[in-house]
Amino acid sequence: MVRRPNRLSRRFLDSYGARPVHLLAMAGCFALAAYAAVQLLAGRTLAVAAWFVGAALVHDLVLVPLYSAADLAARRAVRRTGGGATPYLNHLRVPVYLSGLLLLVWYPLILDRSQPYRGDTALNEGVFLGRWLLITAALFAASAAHLALRQLLRRRRPAREQRHP
Repeated sequence: MVRRPNRLSRRFLDSYGARPVHLLAMAGCFALAAYAAVQLLAGRTLAVAAWFVGAALVHDLVLVPLYSAADLAARRAVRRTGGGATPYLNHLRVPVYLSGLLLLVWYPLILDRSQPYRGDTALNEGVFLGRWLLITAALFAASAAHLALRQLLRRRRPAREQRHP
């Protein structure tokens, strides 16, 4: 049974654009973000501001041109093979994105640039590069398996439709 909003709820929905629960959730998210910002900026405001500005500049001036050029090259390479670029490229983009995100977050450990902290984790620092490479290989293997399954299902679908008109 679908509940219709009453007049007050309908007016709120028309003016705000969503239900009151959405407004409460957004207020909670903003309160949590404000608390995190206060905790982060306590005592080292200049360092945090410099990090944010540096991260924005590195992203906009270095990373965007790099991954845009890589995506353009991949689209051209797929187009040269005669296939439609988007279905195949999305199976490359997702594992590359996830692997790059893992590298970005954990690069000090993966590239052996961190201070040793063996006492905290009881792990040797040398294991992270191999594990990141294994995760990357697993992401590409899962993406390739998904593409193969999609292709297999796409080939079977016309055969089924021909048998049962």
